[in-house]
Parts: sequence; C-alpha cells; structure tokens
Amino acid sequence: MSTDRLAGETPPGQEAAPGTAEARTPDDAAGPGGAQAPESAAAPEGAAAPGEEATGREEGAVTAGTEVPAAGTEVPAAGAEVAASASASGAEAAASGTEPGAEASGEETGTPSSGAESGTPASGADTANPGAANGNPASGPEPDAPSSGAETAAPASGPAAGSPGAAKANQPSGSAKATADALAAAVRAVESGERSAASFFNDAPRPARPAAPAAQPAKAAPQGGPQAGPTGPGPEVTRQRTAQESGEPARQDGPEGGATGPAAAAPAATGPAPAPRPAVRALPGVDGVRQVLAAGGAPETLAEQTAEVLGERAAEALSEDPWLLLGVPGVRPEQADGFARALLGPACGPGDERRAQALVGWLLEQAALAGHSALEAAALRAALAQRSVPDPDDALQTAIADGAVLVFQDAIDEPGGRARPATGDDEDEEQPVRVLLGLDRFAMAEESVADGLARLLNTFEAVAEPARDTAPAAAGETEAEGEAADEATAGETTADGDAQVAEGDAAGESPATTAPTPDTPADHDTAPHPARPSATEWEAAAAAAPSPSAAELIRAAAHSGLVAHTGAEAARAEPAALIAAARSLGLRAFGATHTENGRRRLAAHLTDSAPDATAPGSPEPATAAVTVSGLLSGREGPGRDADGALALDLLVVLDAPQLDLETAALLVESLTDGTRLVLSGDPGVLWSAGPGRLFADLLAARFCPQVASRTPDFGPIGELVSGIGIGELSQVEAPGKEVVIVPVRDAGEAVHRTVQLVADSVPRAFGVPAEHTQVITVGHGGAAGTRALNAALKERLNPGPGRFGGFDPGDRVAYAPAPGRTVPGTVTGADAAGLRLDCDGLAVVVPREQVGTGAVRHGWALTAHQAAGTRWPAAVVVLPGDATGGLTRAWVYTAFSRGERHLSVVQGADQALARAVAEVPVKERTTRLRSLLQQSVQSGEEPTAAD
Repeated sequence: MSTDRLAGETPPGQEAAPGTAEARTPDDAAGPGGAQAPESAAAPEGAAAPGEEATGREEGAVTAGTEVPAAGTEVPAAGAEVAASASASGAEAAASGTEPGAEASGEETGTPSSGAESGTPASGADTANPGAANGNPASGPEPDAPSSGAETAAPASGPAAGSPGAAKANQPSGSAKATADALAAAVRAVESGERSAASFFNDAPRPARPAAPAAQPAKAAPQGGPQAGPTGPGPEVTRQRTAQESGEPARQDGPEGGATGPAAAAPAATGPAPAPRPAVRALPGVDGVRQVLAAGGAPETLAEQTAEVLGERAAEALSEDPWLLLGVPGVRPEQADGFARALLGPACGPGDERRAQALVGWLLEQAALAGHSALEAAALRAALAQRSVPDPDDALQTAIADGAVLVFQDAIDEPGGRARPATGDDEDEEQPVRVLLGLDRFAMAEESVADGLARLLNTFEAVAEPARDTAPAAAGETEAEGEAADEATAGETTADGDAQVAEGDAAGESPATTAPTPDTPADHDTAPHPARPSATEWEAAAAAAPSPSAAELIRAAAHSGLVAHTGAEAARAEPAALIAAARSLGLRAFGATHTENGRRRLAAHLTDSAPDATAPGSPEPATAAVTVSGLLSGREGPGRDADGALALDLLVVLDAPQLDLETAALLVESLTDGTRLVLSGDPGVLWSAGPGRLFADLLAARFCPQVASRTPDFGPIGELVSGIGIGELSQVEAPGKEVVIVPVRDAGEAVHRTVQLVADSVPRAFGVPAEHTQVITVGHGGAAGTRALNAALKERLNPGPGRFGGFDPGDRVAYAPAPGRTVPGTVTGADAAGLRLDCDGLAVVVPREQVGTGAVRHGWALTAHQAAGTRWPAAVVVLPGDATGGLTRAWVYTAFSRGERHLSVVQGADQALARAVAEVPVKERTTRLRSLLQQSVQSGEEPTAAD
C-alpha cells in the first residue's frame, strides 16, 4: 500500500473543514422545542442503544418528594368510568357484548380508552367528551365534583362498560339513574342486534387491562432521586400468555389505584389550577394535532407524522397522553418530557405511568434501530432507571400485562458455542436461560421466518432417481407401467434416456413439452411444478458448472429445499451458475439482490453463465435478476400465482446478510411449499440496517446444508479485504496504487483531503470521474461525518443555493424509500409533485413531505450500512480520530470492499483501526432466531448435508 500523495495533491493550506459546527449535534431528530425536522434513521450507525444517553431528572420537572394527594382523591376526567355502585349491572351485562377493536389503522397508538380507569392526571383541561351524558361538550374540568374515594371498576369488555357517554361517578341521583338507564338500553340494543357495539364509542377503545382487586393507597413520591428498581428475577414468563390473549397492546391511561408519583390525581377542590393545556375543542384531523403541538411548544411540522402514527383521534390522544409523542420517529424522551410539562404543568413528573409505558416502547424501538429484535429484561430495567423511572420493574410488569411487550425465554450459549434451546422436556436438568422482552411485531417476524424456513425444508420433494436395478415387481404391473410410460414419452426422453412424468399430469406429457417458459406461471392447477428434473439431470448440470464451488452449490440445491451459500464478491458467479442451470432444466429460477447495483452485477454473471441462450422465444438470461423489493412488490420477476405465492421454483437471494427480519418474513411467506430457497452472501459484511441477523443466525444454527465458496477475490483490494475477514490488517503490494493510505492529523484535514481525492487525484490518476467515486465514513454526525463531508463536496463539485428543499439539480443524493434501504441517485429537478431523481436510470419522484422528513440526503458521502450491497469503481474511506468507537471488523470489511478498481483510506484512527480489525468482530445483537431454528431441528430430523 502506498502512503504517498497521488499526483497533483496539495497540502491542506488554509481551507477550513466545512460543516464542523454541525458536528456538535450529531442527532438531527426533530422534536419539541424548536428542533429541526427529523431525518430518516435509515442506518443504525447513529442509533443509540437503550440507556446509552442517560438523562437525569429533567429541568422543570416535579422533583422528588412532591406532595401527592391522599389515597382515593380523584378528579373526573373526560370519559371517566361510572362508579362501581352505578355501573356494576351494566358492565356485567356488557361482558357478553362484542369488544370493539383497536384503532382502524391497525397500529397501537396508545390513545386512552374511554373506559379506562379513572386515574388520569387532573391538570385542569381535559378534552371534552362529545358523548357526555348531557349530550353537550364539557367546557372544562369540574372542580366541584366530589371524589369517589375508591378506584372505579374497569370494564372487562363490551360497549356499555366503556361508553364515552357514561356519567361521572357520584353525580346526583337523577343523573346516575338516567345514566344507568342509558347503559341498560345500550346493552339491550347490542344484544338484539339493533346497533353495533362500535356505534356507542367516539374513540376506538382498546382492550381494558384487568382492574386491580381494590383501591391501593397512593405511594409517596421517591426520595433522593430515581431508584434502580428491584433487582430480583425478571418479569414472570407466565404473564406472556395473558399479554398475548389480550389482543392489541394497550398502554395504561392512568395510574392504578391512586397512582404513583407526581402524575397521580391532584386534589379536585383545592389548590391552584394546573398549567394551561390545549383548548377543550380540538380541531379535527391534522389541524387538531397541530393545535395540540403548538400548545405544548412542539414544532407544528410534526403534525402530519403524529397524525399518521396516532391515527384518526390523534389530537385527543395526544392531549390526554403527551408522551405518545415518543412514538413519532425522531422525538427523544427529553423532548417529549418538555412537551408533557407544557401540557400538564405540575401534574407531570418522571413517575407518571404513561411516561414509563411510552419509554418502554421507545427503548425497544431504539434497540431495533441498533439491530436487536429483543432485549434482556435486566438491560431494559437498567435503561428505564437511567431515564428516571422510579420503579422500572413495575413499569415492565405493567407493559407485559397490557400486551405492549412480550416475554420469552432463550437458552444461554453453552461453552462449546452452540446455543441449547429451552424445550422443557428434561425436568431433571435445569437449563440456563435468559428472559427477553420484545415488541410483538419483531417477535412475530422472527417466528414467521423460523416457521417458513422449516416449512421449505419439510415440504421439499426429493429429486426422482433413475429406476435402475430395482427389485422385480408383479409382472402385470411392471408391463402396464412400462407401456404407459412408453406411450407418454414417445420420441421425448431425458438426457440419459429415462422418461420423466410430472406428478398429477393427467395427459402424461413430458415436462419438457408442458413446462411454461421460466418467466410464465403454470397455466394448469394439476401440476404444482412445471418441471421435475431427475438426479441425473442435476448431476449433468453440476458437471458442466464453471467452478468446483458452483458444482457443489448445484448439487446441494438439487437435494435440499434450503441451502446457505457463503462467499465474497467473486463467489457471486456461483449462484448465477445455479440459476442458469435450473432454468436450463425447465425450472422457474430467479436471483434477488439487495440493490439495483447488485442486480446489474448479477445480470452480468447470468449473461456470462448462459452465453448461448439466444434461441428464438427464450428469455434473456438477465431477466432472471431482480431486486428483493421489486420481487415482493410485483414490479420485477414472475409475479404471483392464483394463491398469492411467487410463481417460481427456485429463488436465490444474494446479499442475504442485508435481509432484515420483517422483509425476510414477507419473502419466506411468499414462497409456496416445495420451493427451493438459496440464501447467499458474504458473512464478513455488516448485518442488516433493520433488526435481526438472519444470515448469521442461520449459519450458527446449522439448520440446513451449507456451501462455502473456495473462489477468492483477486487483486490488491481483494487480498486486503480477505485478510481483514480473518482479523489481520496487513500491507499489500499495490504497484498500480490500487490501495493508497492518506494519513491525516485531525478531522478538518480529513475533510480537506477527501475533497481533494474525489475532485482531483482519483480522476487524474485512474480516470474515474467524481460521480463514480464514493466516500464512506463511520456516521452521520461529527466533524468528518456524512453531513460535514457532503457539505464540503457539494461546495466543490456542485455549488448552489439548494432551492429545492436544500437540493440543486446535479446533486448526488441517497434516497431511503424504506428504513434500511438506500438508493443512490442524482437530482434532476423539482416541481409541485416533489423532488425528481434519477436512480440508476429509473425516474423517481419523492413527495415534498418525504423530502422534509429526511428521506433524501446528499449522497457524495454515505455510511457503510448505506453502502452495503453496492460497489463503485473507486471508494474513499474516511476514518477520523473521533469515530474510532464505531469501528469493527465487519465495518472495515464492508467499507474497504466497496471499491472495484481503487481504494483510498483517509487514516486518522492510528492504531485503533488495527485493534478493531483484530479484536472487535461485530457489534453483537440480541435475537431469538437461532434458538427458534434449533428448536425446529430438535423437533424433527436434522437436515443432512448434500453429497
């Protein structure tokens, strides 16, 4: 490797590092308090792990020791429950009614149910209930209403129990009687079928949590700062079934039995009124959300996102539970706390149960951004304590009971390195387990992937062996079968002369004549597979493979419904050889990649693997290359059959390490029984930007046959990257300056030298223009992060005012259509429809609102996660000294392997680079897939490797 400057380079001189001031704010999330709009967290480089940024008691929050009212003191809130004496009969009768579902959007928004327990903090401005007993909106709080002195009963289910029109507790007898009559009439209407249960609700109620057995005395506020919570065992696993059976997760609307901490109900008749809150009548839709945000001091630009997350009743929900704002991407706890203080005033405090529940969900979401599909109970408990939650263990128990969090037991890895799942079969021997907590959607995705992979293995039909040297059967039966076979295959045989008849084909025709083209789904329902090649045909295809590793992969795919294939960039020719061989045998075979750039590289390999596939009517080999997103959306590939499954027989997924759990679950569920699936990728690269580590877990579980490529990457870059993959960072011979090391002293010099390399040195020395050179750095923030580098590169390569939302025509950008996916492109213009991009030849229009939320960034510089799956003619990797904490072997391996012809390393990390390569393989993730796969192996016969 050369450490000299390339021809024409100059010292830094007086040029300052642009963007260094911005480095002080690496997180660009929007939130209350005037912060700018949030940018998309497409890559987890900047994602904070739970508890990473511990915050003490926020300024202005109610301090420890705040006086709380005596037990039983309550204030009527909008939609409060009927007192037990007034509504016992109505709630009992309503238990037989139909329980309304959650919000229509299907997302848990945390909107307080109208039938929730009456522990809602009384802050003096509860929103009016349109369905109040008098039929008119309430004008505000009712300070003269007497308190009930005990916790009201929570309805189990049914419309009457949670009706927003229920009267408040201990109203005058006439009002109570009228309310009881209305409840009875509602129950009769539901039971007779005259009205639906949902018609009695203004809000879409959620399943109510079980009521406490009796009112509990109010707990005193914690003294001496936040507590770490109990240190005993984690939440009981037996609570998991209760959480799962309760339907959609529901957050607690108010404290239970008098509540805990400063968020408990305040005295109704005494004391000053709490701080101002939003107007009682909230405007409908986004305007109402904007009104509530403005009342709490939050940027009104969050209104559309908030309405999308919280649903139709977002304004009312946010008024009653300000911490629901944490569900909006980019909002941080300290910002939500400030918003809550502005709305609730003295009724707001770190002990508010609504705050604790919102933090549980937020911490698990942040863990997902860092790649975890679940967290250990102890880690989540510690993270809550760092966020000033007084009783973390109680908060977790409440979240579990409400169904917002699921509990799992996972086996702890044995010393030998293989995890042993907790099956519960051996009662004599205790198995070490850990308690994991996770969000339901990631748990469901992980289980769906495990079940789907097991299904593909179990439903695979072995290839037909030639009928040779078999035991003699009855003479009449043998002759009849022989005559039928002769008639069916007259003039058409397989390569070795053995006739092959498709199962269920009533006509008895050879698959060679009845199979549709590889891009066309089968027209008849009687033949589930267009072709069934024999073992001899598969062996012939393997013998014609271009390399021994490709032949081994073809044989493995012939004998198993699921195969894992590992290899670096040169090994991508092996899956291409498998696809070409399968298509030549009449199978509908396709290869799916993570990016459009990867699709083009696979198409080139397919063309090389089948140079003679130019017969009239034959599809071009390159048509078998698709992207995963295009395949699932139907834009690319064979489409779907009548049952909704992908119309293919063999699918090879390249870049498998970039598959996140939810995408993998959708992909596996789209494959019909008997489909062959090959997951191929480089195990040394970074895992997916989303949660999970599917490919690594599949390899570690030894769930299916594995084929390791023996095809190395050649050249100086390939030699360097191969050494990094085994933990060695060594110098390589680069006579043509394919690898150049550029030492720098600080971040400012790193930015200057990077601009110089991209704009001058690389184009002059290698003929690679600036638009084909990619800069890769550790993260978005910092003095040499993507923001600072992109600002400097734009100023040099395409200066302009940024009149289209900060962008100008000609700007290189990175568009994130979905979390975890990055599409490089170039700005071509903008109009009323949005920002127009050219993404690898495809015209894309990004709506204005997406541009404002950070879906588009400047793309001269990317993170390694964003660059994964794509290669450029030249790459410049920037390693500033202040970013060494983010370096791992997988990060260095991924970044250094992005350049095809040239790699420049702007080195400011000194010895930290070598230490990261040798000692820090990856940033570990907490997942359950490995154990789930091993449980599946134990429940059945372990797959055998192909010969």
